[in-house]
Amino acid sequence: MYSIVELKGVKCGYRCGYCGNEEGKDSYGMWSHNMTVQDYQDLIDRGWRRSGKYVYKPIMNKTCCPQYTIRCHALNFHPSKTHKKTLKRVNKFLSKGEMPVEKQDEEHEGVLEEIKGRLKPLSTILQRTVAIAAGKTQSFLSGEPMDSVHEEGIRPPPQVSLNIDHSEVQDVTASPDTDTTNSTPPTTPREDAAPAPAEKTSNVMPKPGKGADPSRPPCRKAKDIRKERRLQKDQQMQQEAVSSSPNPTPSKSSSSNQPKSLEEFITESLPNDPLHRLEVRLVPVSFEEPDFMASYEQSAALYARYQMTVHGDAPHECSKSQFKRFLCDSPLEAETAPDGPDVGYGSFHQQYWLDGRIVAVGVLDILPSCVSSVYLYYHPDFSSLSLGTYSALREIAFTRQLQQQSPKLAYYYLGFYVHSCPKMRYKGQYRPSDLLCPETYSWVPIERCIPRLDVSVYSRLNENAQAGDARALKDLGRVLVLHRRTVMPYAAYARKRKGSNDEKEVEQYASLVGQTCAERILLYRA
Repeated sequence: MYSIVELKGVKCGYRCGYCGNEEGKDSYGMWSHNMTVQDYQDLIDRGWRRSGKYVYKPIMNKTCCPQYTIRCHALNFHPSKTHKKTLKRVNKFLSKGEMPVEKQDEEHEGVLEEIKGRLKPLSTILQRTVAIAAGKTQSFLSGEPMDSVHEEGIRPPPQVSLNIDHSEVQDVTASPDTDTTNSTPPTTPREDAAPAPAEKTSNVMPKPGKGADPSRPPCRKAKDIRKERRLQKDQQMQQEAVSSSPNPTPSKSSSSNQPKSLEEFITESLPNDPLHRLEVRLVPVSFEEPDFMASYEQSAALYARYQMTVHGDAPHECSKSQFKRFLCDSPLEAETAPDGPDVGYGSFHQQYWLDGRIVAVGVLDILPSCVSSVYLYYHPDFSSLSLGTYSALREIAFTRQLQQQSPKLAYYYLGFYVHSCPKMRYKGQYRPSDLLCPETYSWVPIERCIPRLDVSVYSRLNENAQAGDARALKDLGRVLVLHRRTVMPYAAYARKRKGSNDEKEVEQYASLVGQTCAERILLYRA
């Protein structure tokens, strides 16, 4: 089985849907007559993406809003606070029929969560510094040794003789302009400061205080207290479990310490008999599939309503023919493999049926290493449930389910991450996740990419300056072409077509798909 593609070339200067630039978008495209799932997996791992049968790749260093392929490690994913809110919101609706008054903007919540996450380390450092500085000041007043207020990782200040008038000592937490980052005590005079009056600079040491109250327990760190309480609680639960069990066996750890899984959050708080019934069905995209054809009309009508209401499309822009071309026509050939998932590989519609009608459809590609999200459309009446976020979480859970059947299928691809577009940054909240380096085609954790993208919208994400493209074009002659229904290497085609002037075009194509794909995919030549 071969993949067959036909070049469409470079498309320059068209409107960008992210920033609105009328002539800012540039991409390279080709039409895929058919495509194996492994070839498409390799292509999306080089920054390609499909829309129907049209496969395109942004020209990253030219387009106004570079689009980085993003993937989430599904097995290690843990829902964020925003994700948990969405799941609870949907479950509350299913259980009690309570619909949120307004749509929760998960994209903006994701951006806020990202900002909070990036500020949290700084906030923690400042709080620790202020607390330590305040503790030092108190130690001077009480006469306690200064080392008693140091925490782990903070180097003790040098021993110095201080000339302090207790009436001049201030609480550093009360002054926002106080520099508490210095390791020396906050009351130490600056070297460039003017000397204080003589009566306040005597060499007499301050009188010591009374010291700690012996009747009170010694001071302890809050984190040690919390740790002890957790340990006591775990021991109590273990004792209760042992006493209630007919065959008591010691437990190594308490389940209370284990965070809830994504699957538990999805089903949390759902009663056995909820007010609304939600069923998720996976249907192969095929006009020969009875289940797909049985729901085709309803699904197409839902797509049109979504496009007109949410995106403002005209009726002719979301007709049945447009729906078929965009979300039903797929170049992927359905495949099965001994080590693959039971549902097989290919293109699917994941339908969300609420009380007997479709309210949302996620278009998915199941590939050898991932579940790739293509598109989502839903009923506008349920927009307040944040179905975009909800469906993504369900798709991550679905990926984890497939991984149990096919171990190498461990990633969830969310399409493109566009750092220059704030509304698209929410995709970075599905952690842990990686971005694809546009020069080496290697995966880089998103935490290391964001500082670079803050500086420049286009960036080589791989920090190793010596790293290169492992699948870079090395031999143009071995590129496979399809000419007059005959498969041949480009070297043989060039000899047969003397005077052919398409070498630069073929070389550009082969460099973008890489040597491996170029030797497997058939490039159509008229």
